[in-house]
Amino acid sequence: MSTRDRSQAAGDRAYQWTKDRILDGRLEGGRLISEGEIAEALELSRTPVREAFLRLSAEGLLRLYPKRGALVVPVSPNEVHDIAEARIFLERHAAAKIIAAGTHREVAAKMRAVLGEQRAVSMPEHTARFTQLDREFHATLVEAAGNALLAEFYSGLRDRQLRMVNTALRDNTVRPPIILAEHERICDLLADGDAEPLQALIGDHIAAVRDEAAH
Repeated sequence: MSTRDRSQAAGDRAYQWTKDRILDGRLEGGRLISEGEIAEALELSRTPVREAFLRLSAEGLLRLYPKRGALVVPVSPNEVHDIAEARIFLERHAAAKIIAAGTHREVAAKMRAVLGEQRAVSMPEHTARFTQLDREFHATLVEAAGNALLAEFYSGLRDRQLRMVNTALRDNTVRPPIILAEHERICDLLADGDAEPLQALIGDHIAAVRDEAAH
């Protein structure tokens, strides 16, 4: 591997390691981190960490302060509400379209398979994995609707969605069982093609997570 390739690989490693910890809350919003702190944790020089910080700053996850470090940008209440509003619109639209197309039983079965994996996750020890499967559960619904542009837009919400749900579930022992029960109910209603109560549940389900994350 060339020196340039090694440098790029180190930068990618620093970027992904730091980003993962921002998204799952191990580097919580409002915390000031330094290049040296990350470099030491990964046994890297500061140069690839500096490059990683620049990338994360461009994505709005870090705010850079020269000679001081980088602030992990907190999730704002406005951002949480915007994400929830977009998700409710997209997921309700997807559910209606799937039921109208007559593929609801097939899609419900795919979502139930993801739910099975989510049930097997030990909480709160593995909140990040639970959240990833939560996102996969909902993305399965949107992607099954067959609108590539809407699916792409929904995919663009991924990082914010993961961060929002992780924020809602951090140190929260009450919400995960409720999420699982509501996911089960979503699958049941979709399989039955029961559109009106499904639309209502999707809105209530996402709004509850929104309210937890906004606190």
